[in-house]
Amino acid sequence: MWSDNETDRDFINFSGTATVVAKIIQDADGVPISIGVSGDWGVGKSSMIKLIKNEVSVLPKAEGKEFVFVEFNAWLYQGYDDARAALMDVIAATLEKEADQREKGIEKVTEFLKRVNWLRVARITGETAGALALGVPPGIASGFTALIEKMTAKEYVTADDFSEAKSDISELGKLGNSLIAPAKKVSPPKEIQALRNCFEESLAELGITLVVLIDDLDRCLPRTTISTLEAIRLFLFLDNTAFVIAADDKMIRHAVKQHFDGLEDALVTNYFDKLIQVPIRVPSMGIQEVRAYLFMLYIEKSNLSAENKEIIRNKVGVQLSQSWQGKRTDKNFISSLGVEFPAELAARIDTADRLAHIMTTAERIKGNPRLIKRFLNALSIRLSISNAQGVGVDEPVLVKLLLFERCAPSETYSQLIQSVLENGEGKPILIKDWEDSATSGKEFELPDGWNTDFVREWLTLPPYLSNSDLRGALYVSREHAPLLTVEDRLSSEAIQLLEALLAHPDMASSLKERLSQIQPTELHVLTDKVLEKAKLEQDWGTPPILDACLVMASLAVSIEVRIIGFLNNVPEQQITPSLVAKISEETWANQVFAKWAEAQNVERPTKAAIKKYLK
Repeated sequence: MWSDNETDRDFINFSGTATVVAKIIQDADGVPISIGVSGDWGVGKSSMIKLIKNEVSVLPKAEGKEFVFVEFNAWLYQGYDDARAALMDVIAATLEKEADQREKGIEKVTEFLKRVNWLRVARITGETAGALALGVPPGIASGFTALIEKMTAKEYVTADDFSEAKSDISELGKLGNSLIAPAKKVSPPKEIQALRNCFEESLAELGITLVVLIDDLDRCLPRTTISTLEAIRLFLFLDNTAFVIAADDKMIRHAVKQHFDGLEDALVTNYFDKLIQVPIRVPSMGIQEVRAYLFMLYIEKSNLSAENKEIIRNKVGVQLSQSWQGKRTDKNFISSLGVEFPAELAARIDTADRLAHIMTTAERIKGNPRLIKRFLNALSIRLSISNAQGVGVDEPVLVKLLLFERCAPSETYSQLIQSVLENGEGKPILIKDWEDSATSGKEFELPDGWNTDFVREWLTLPPYLSNSDLRGALYVSREHAPLLTVEDRLSSEAIQLLEALLAHPDMASSLKERLSQIQPTELHVLTDKVLEKAKLEQDWGTPPILDACLVMASLAVSIEVRIIGFLNNVPEQQITPSLVAKISEETWANQVFAKWAEAQNVERPTKAAIKKYLK
């Protein structure tokens, strides 16, 4: 299994972008800078943040200009704390720790902490400042408001209600007396500016540049997102600060638009752009990157030594950086690195090499690293189930089937499953002609739902499934598709008859009475199975399965029509005089003989037999 968490190990050459961001922060030389790392869900924004931190950490330290990091994940505080207050607390705690370690700037940092605490108590970050003008902290005002609402909501107020309210008012009064400082005049704008000044002076005295890394902002609800952005704005554009904000910019714009109801799109864009000076987008993964990523995921989980893994990772990174020159990161490149791979790992690298293109282009994966890992994790789980229950599924078969399940339209996947379950040997004969055409390079048509670029490419991927028994692969994939076989829809009597027909088709006439007693729908299911076995017959003449076909045709006109259609399509070279004689007594025989008589490749003796019996 592969962890879905961010990593600071670069598998796809993100380090180049991380180095650029680190250089931007270094070149700012204390001038405030804000950098936005954007990209869709799962593309690696969190990993990019980790890599940026690593790159900044190894930069040469100028005298009196050391980098100190604050990592803040707003999503972790959602539902537990005000995001603005939480961010201020994290920054304050970091400065306090740095002041203690450096034994300087303590007085200024202490003042900063007090101002943060004042804002926290006053809840400037979460409520209006109207109560401050009355000398009542907003937390107390909201307490009185809640009490009034509680009392007025009652239809009848009892003596007990008044007694309880009196107690609540007493407690609120005590709390208010402890928080209100007499004769001290304050105003939110002045306090906020004083906080900013104190923060800036603290950084100068400590001799540090504070690099604030904000992650998972696009996972938050709009209210938390805006709350965090407002807190960022409080510290933004102050000397010796650098903010790196990782988020899907589309989600941020959505949060801004929802929070400021009715705001025009242009103004939404302006709001975000004013916060972000340098926009950086996580590089998209092409085929080379996806292939390298798959290689490295498999290699990372292998038994290779840590030294060999690191050698491969570094060389893959160098190769990817030269992909613009036509350098390929493929199976041949990996094999040329001088590391001996175990057979199991070599097979998986071969699989990854073939999958790279379709995982890059398939609409439901699109080279997304998180989706790729989830695909491999699902595969790992199914292989484990297969091994634990002794199913023995071939891994390449399971890979191809899982790929179809994840990327093809759901109705198309259902049709593939149905084809497997309706075949006595678990083979998806539905796709046989398409696979044959796709692998030979012939033109072919696909029905609605199947006619997509993904399906056409999928058909060309080895192994070819039309001759594979997929029942085991479907069994270990049941979390998405329960196995409802044909037999599951039959009564016990119908199942016994089906087993007898397939095992001893030449004895079908002895079963005719019992067959006539079962439901018509079950008769058609049995006919399906009999015809499936008949289609597999390679040596025609009068094979035993023909007896079963004739008995089934005698039970219903609709089944008779199906048997006639089947015989009309028997390969011309396989029509023999004995076959003609076998069906000659059937009332519908002339319909088949008329068709066979027009065939060009029927042997002369057979033509004579047809003419003899044709009435």
